[in-house]
Amino acid sequence: MDTVMLARSLFGSSMAFHIIFATLGVGLPLMIVVAEILFHVKKDPDYSTMAKRWTRGFAIILGVAIPSGTIVGAMLALLWPGFMEYVGQVIALPFQIEIWAFFLEALFMSIYVYAADRLPPLLRIVSVILVAIGASASAVLITDAHAWMNTPRGFKVVNGEITDVDPWAAVLNPSIWSTGAHVLSSAYMTGAFAVASVAAYKLLKRGRTELEYAYHRKALFVALLIGGVMSVGTAVNGHATAQMLHHYLPEKLAAAEGLFETRAYAPLAIGGSVDGEDRTIRGAIEIPWALSFLATNRFDGVVRGLNDFPKENWPPLYIHTLFNLMVGIGTLLILMSFAPIAYRLLLKRPYPRWTLLALVASGPLSMIGIETGWIFSCTGRQPWTIYHVQRTSDAATRSESLGLLFVLFIGIYLFLLLVTIVIMRYYFKHHPVLPELSSKGGARLE
Repeated sequence: MDTVMLARSLFGSSMAFHIIFATLGVGLPLMIVVAEILFHVKKDPDYSTMAKRWTRGFAIILGVAIPSGTIVGAMLALLWPGFMEYVGQVIALPFQIEIWAFFLEALFMSIYVYAADRLPPLLRIVSVILVAIGASASAVLITDAHAWMNTPRGFKVVNGEITDVDPWAAVLNPSIWSTGAHVLSSAYMTGAFAVASVAAYKLLKRGRTELEYAYHRKALFVALLIGGVMSVGTAVNGHATAQMLHHYLPEKLAAAEGLFETRAYAPLAIGGSVDGEDRTIRGAIEIPWALSFLATNRFDGVVRGLNDFPKENWPPLYIHTLFNLMVGIGTLLILMSFAPIAYRLLLKRPYPRWTLLALVASGPLSMIGIETGWIFSCTGRQPWTIYHVQRTSDAATRSESLGLLFVLFIGIYLFLLLVTIVIMRYYFKHHPVLPELSSKGGARLE
């Protein structure tokens, strides 16, 4: 494996690990906000218990997200020195502002954890809302750098020198709006389905009291509702993202759909495999005209194919599979959220066991969708680190000692993941929900 591929593998594995905790760190605060508001509106102590217990889980996750994010930041400098020359001069601003967003999150997280029971209801809600705002702002600001790599603005390169730098033009690059919205909606979706997975698992366990079952049914309903809404939001935003790709990264859109010939009335290809030698897509189900509409809002819209671009600038064609996985998982999660909600509201019956078994998988499925989406987004920009400005081969380090680092960091990530699971399991096993429910006079049975 050459140095560039090792650098990509090491950074990619670091991001794949960090994104688990970063995504939950954005999604769970929204769930806590909703639980707090429901508590004060419905006067049901179950929702206060949810907010507190989800906050404890969030705190454990944050304890891993912070150091893993620090590692990712250090790796940017170590593995991509060529890229960091551009970062330091052009796109450093969102990284600097992100420090303040994190400060806001950490400050009000401390207030909420240690003083929530002594705060008036309004200030209690405001404090946790500010935690969520800080977490979301951090995600958007970090994502801004990724968006800028796709649609670089705010500078010129003259004779190899970076000139005419406009930091705000870089920050407000054309893809930040769709990319930022997509990151937030998918993170909120994942946080909700993580809660849904746990609640469904608890409802499957026998021998629990009715207080516990009522508590977990409420948690599952809230999680499915938010997860479903955010899944739809993510899908709708996907339409805006496709239009952004059509305008600014057309070869990425073409590779995602296995489209070689530029054409109007372009079909949307579902499934199948892309053959770069024969320049065809095999085994796909094609929806006539759908890609043109997705990209241009017109069925007769012209979508550029890969044949319009030099082959050395094509993204890896396997991103078609990644794109299909991402979209397929998102569609499945919409069904997995609204179908049980409709069943519960219309029939007024407990969820069937097979439904709960399926919902246990919703959290992992959502996380797989997040991972697939990030791999698609970053790999689909190849062979560029900064689109049409800097190739990945020019951005990477020339160090020859990355193999050992790769093995060591993979070991560290596996260890941290195992420790996180053990700590989470140990804490909640030794702090069950029933005593908290009983101490508040019991839950309202619903």
